[in-house]
Amino acid sequence: MVTDVSAFPASFEFATATRVVFGPGRLAEAPEIIRGLGGTRVLLVTGANPARARPLQESLERLGLHVTVFSVDGEPTVERAREGTAVALEAGCDAVVAMGGGSALDAGKALAALAANGGDPLDYLEVIGRGQPLTRPSLPFVAIPTTAGTGSEVTRNAVLGSKDAKVKASLRSPHMLPRVALVDPELLTGAPAAVLASSGMDALSQLIEPFLSARANPLTDALAREGLRRSARSLRRAVLEGPDASAREDLALASLFGGLCLANSGLGAVHGFAAPVGGMLDAPHGAVCAALLPAVLDVNLRALRARAPEHPSLPRVQELAVVLTGRADARAEDAVTWVGALRKALGVPGLGRYGLTEAQVPELVAKAKGASSMKANPLVLTDAELTEIACRSR
Repeated sequence: MVTDVSAFPASFEFATATRVVFGPGRLAEAPEIIRGLGGTRVLLVTGANPARARPLQESLERLGLHVTVFSVDGEPTVERAREGTAVALEAGCDAVVAMGGGSALDAGKALAALAANGGDPLDYLEVIGRGQPLTRPSLPFVAIPTTAGTGSEVTRNAVLGSKDAKVKASLRSPHMLPRVALVDPELLTGAPAAVLASSGMDALSQLIEPFLSARANPLTDALAREGLRRSARSLRRAVLEGPDASAREDLALASLFGGLCLANSGLGAVHGFAAPVGGMLDAPHGAVCAALLPAVLDVNLRALRARAPEHPSLPRVQELAVVLTGRADARAEDAVTWVGALRKALGVPGLGRYGLTEAQVPELVAKAKGASSMKANPLVLTDAELTEIACRSR
């Protein structure tokens, strides 16, 4: 079943990293790729365990490059971005490489932009900052993901948390697209089941939301369909049984395709909520998206039927059900059931586990309404619908 896309705009743009390198064992090519960018002083951004990037650091140093390591413990913040920018400038870095999960990649992307443009992160941040444009190209940036969830290696934004505003917001610019995205599925070997679950559900949401988005286009549709097929057949098995080579490839491609889709067709209410939730609670982004996805999908389906029965996104929910379940006779409701059952099977908790209380729901709804991701949701949700999503996701 393929949805008729004639009701969607035929005019669109598609932007991504200058070069995408994908495949098992391709990490070995990273040192020469990085040297080929022309810089001599590299800022190597890692996650909480910099030891994982040490072989890459040593390979770069053997090629004669000077490497400064900057580690990000947890999701990046405005404060940490300031610290990292100062480190990059003091070391005279002329290239940035990030190796790690989405947090490390977002941090690296932000530091490459800020080191080139100057100023403070709040000069450029959406929602909580001054929202000024980044006018200069970022330092050459290479993204090497070690998890399969965010798709940050091919997006043009970096999410930073603000402790003061208790929200997450994005630096965003075409200048922030990575010069090279190097995706090696072998880097998923040994990943903890909880990481595979939360990151995999994040990738799934980043395929579903662009597919249902008000900005959907034929190019991202093709990527979303393929990514959904791969996620549906491999995510549960990879988490519960451990990822073999074929599952690692499927999860890495699903994440990559999700990043390409969200960067060019937008997201929706899952990520509209995820930004303020991430600022209000100490909760990993992927787990937040996983907790929200079933309720968002259900509420959107009911809202479309009630208020926009001719909306082109409505038949796509049924197509989504067919892809996810593998059944040609699947109904739209089956997509909601399948996603909810997957979240339960993978053991992803609700937002109450991270401290969301009933008293915080009105604040969360108010902040979610203003999130940039909400603009691409298939239709505008009412306060009552948004409240239902927040309460059901607890």
